[in-house]
Amino acid sequence: MEVKVETDPISRQRWALILGASSGFGAATARALARSGFNIIGVHLDRRATLPNAEKVIHDIQALGRRVRFFNMNAADAQRRIEVIHACAEAIEEVPGSAGIDTLLHSLAFGTLKPYISSESDGAIRQADMNMTLDVMAHSLVYWAQGLFQAGVLRRGAKIFAMTSAGGHRAWPSYGAVSAAKAALESHIRQLAVELAPYGISANAIRAGVTDTPAARKIPGSNLMFERALAYNPGKRLTTTEDVAELLVALSLCDSTWMTGNCIGVDGGEDLMG
Repeated sequence: MEVKVETDPISRQRWALILGASSGFGAATARALARSGFNIIGVHLDRRATLPNAEKVIHDIQALGRRVRFFNMNAADAQRRIEVIHACAEAIEEVPGSAGIDTLLHSLAFGTLKPYISSESDGAIRQADMNMTLDVMAHSLVYWAQGLFQAGVLRRGAKIFAMTSAGGHRAWPSYGAVSAAKAALESHIRQLAVELAPYGISANAIRAGVTDTPAARKIPGSNLMFERALAYNPGKRLTTTEDVAELLVALSLCDSTWMTGNCIGVDGGEDLMG
């Protein structure tokens, strides 16, 4: 009897692109995906004071033996976006066993926290503030998805995730622009889910519970928000970035893209009680 001896196939190389990779949900997910075998491309915006956060994430990923490349830039900058997408394509092509981006996470938390109405002449939100907040925290998802798809970098079976919050359907003082961005982001996810379904690519929003992150601490009255969440959450604790990262890893490793267009709550039941 003839026995065929086959050489080991090239191992599958998974890639994740994370927008907002240096802190909060993005950093936790970058580390968790790296532990699960993903190579990481990260986009972040840090100045000198917070740059060590990004460097620590890079170090942790490298320590796991994964490939990593971070870009310190404004994720809403159209020209820089094109440059990063080209760099993604080049990096992936250089590694045997790579098929493209497997997971795209949009976790950008940069917006204006001003009230709509103020008795002070310069205290209320301006048109430029509103436009910037929605462009960064919502519309940029569409432009990244378009660019990656058109460049052929999003492989069939890829999964797109976007971080939303209960702010998409609830109000909080000075949170109006961000709340509008979250609502728009969820709408963009639904539309992307419909248009990408024929290509075997899914898109889902992740609605995290109240989480103590650097971005959350910038919200006026954040301490009260944390206290309220603790009081209402059935689990009697705040959501953590690791809670979200663990779910994202599980969904990223799943082969099916049939779950798409959803807003998935990761909050221990908090939104049911608030």
